[in-house]
Amino acid sequence: MQRRQFLGRGLFAAAALVAGGLTWRSFSSDLSRARARTLGRSQTIESRFGRMEYAQAGSGPPVLMVHGTGGGFDQGLDFAAPLAARWRIIAPSRFGYLRSAFPDEPSSEHQADAFVDLLDALGIERVPIIGGSAGALPALQFAIRHPDRCSAVVAMVPAAHAPGRPPVEPPDPLAQAIITHALKSDFLFWLGTSLNEDAMIRALLATDPGLVKAAGPAEQARVRAILRNILPVSARARGLLNDARLAYEPAPMPIERITAPTLALSLEDDRFQTLAAAQHIARTVPSAELAVFPTGGHVWVGREAEVFQTVDRFLSRHVR
Repeated sequence: MQRRQFLGRGLFAAAALVAGGLTWRSFSSDLSRARARTLGRSQTIESRFGRMEYAQAGSGPPVLMVHGTGGGFDQGLDFAAPLAARWRIIAPSRFGYLRSAFPDEPSSEHQADAFVDLLDALGIERVPIIGGSAGALPALQFAIRHPDRCSAVVAMVPAAHAPGRPPVEPPDPLAQAIITHALKSDFLFWLGTSLNEDAMIRALLATDPGLVKAAGPAEQARVRAILRNILPVSARARGLLNDARLAYEPAPMPIERITAPTLALSLEDDRFQTLAAAQHIARTVPSAELAVFPTGGHVWVGREAEVFQTVDRFLSRHVR
């Protein structure tokens, strides 16, 4: 009996070691692919705030696409892919993301100023700017601070100030654990997406996982790619934490000073409650337009074609 128990415990330990080894190899393989995905796709310039990474895709008039939380130039290119047939997409990595510097004062205002340095390096005088989620903060600041360089602004699911809006609902314990721990470790982030993808979609993409499951295969793949492409999170951690500081309770901006044509776009079931911010932008910015979709969550599940048709029509009216 003792010998059988000993053998049983030994087999269990061996199985655990094998499973752990397989898990680690799977993680290492996925992490290597994630790192390789951004290699050789971007360039850098030296801005007044240090190195700034960017990439380009598509052809036509230039448009600056500013990524959201967890992104980088790669997310910007992916988000704006539906526009690339008619527009030249310029996608920077914001402060603390991938190869971009993280200055002492990583404010939205300074990020907007860094965009000017990028345009100067590319020889572009004026450009429309699209800012998604937390990327809407520097996009709006760009329109406020540099009206001579901004031909139009699109605030998509903007993580911006909205007077009187109740605070975003605090994360549940699982979501808080994800935010506290998984965003600081490539392995924990990978493990979270592998073991509980729904919780990660709910916490990080502010979208009902049921919407994703009800969508078609291509749309499910797009949403899962947004989540999984946050890896390597270690290369985006400083930007992520800075976004959490700036966007959790975003400060008011003098958006009434914006003179460029403006479109604010949101979805009613966005769990980050960006609809209130979009409505505030539309009410406050002179002649601003508002586009609202009833469902889709923070990453516009099932609405990609409609969303970017709306953006393309707006830009075509005001820029081309």
